[in-house]
Amino acid sequence: MGSPITNWDGATAYFTGFGSSTPGIILLIAIAAVVGAIFVGHLHESHAYSKVK
Repeated sequence: MGSPITNWDGATAYFTGFGSSTPGIILLIAIAAVVGAIFVGHLHESHAYSKVK
């Protein structure tokens, strides 16, 4: 399976994510989701434990 491009002279690359804040925003959202899941799990476990006790 070959490439339809026969000549690579003058080819350039564009790095669209470099220097933007998108990776940092995604990281903060992921951290917030994990902390939120831990907090909600803690609330659920505390509630369930108090029902049993």
